[in-house]
Amino acid sequence: QVQLVESGGGLVQTGGSLRLSCAASGRTFSSYAMGWFRRAPGREREFVARISRTGSSTYYADSVKGRFTISRDNAKNAVYLQMNSLKPEDTAVYYCAADSRALGSRSAREYDYWGPGTQVTVSS
Repeated sequence: QVQLVESGGGLVQTGGSLRLSCAASGRTFSSYAMGWFRRAPGREREFVARISRTGSSTYYADSVKGRFTISRDNAKNAVYLQMNSLKPEDTAVYYCAADSRALGSRSAREYDYWGPGTQVTVSS
């Protein structure tokens, strides 16, 4: 069992930055690949980024590539999403999720555990 809690969301102007954190409970955090997803109002949940168990492999959605960076610290049971050059279209609730497979996935269906989410709002 893994419990996840996101933090770091908020209101930021276009072009600004935010760093999201996801704290995980349990001693098996390093057994999970981690992903970030988001859901904007009226839209489906979409994949943002994922990172492998060891952090050696990452993958990004085209919409955030070059602007967002996913990282993890297994000693602290945490995963992060550094978001730079934010745009109004990045406005959404952001969720972290844990996948028991080594690399993780772009598909939300593959993830076993989810956090409650944190709101990110980018003003124009």
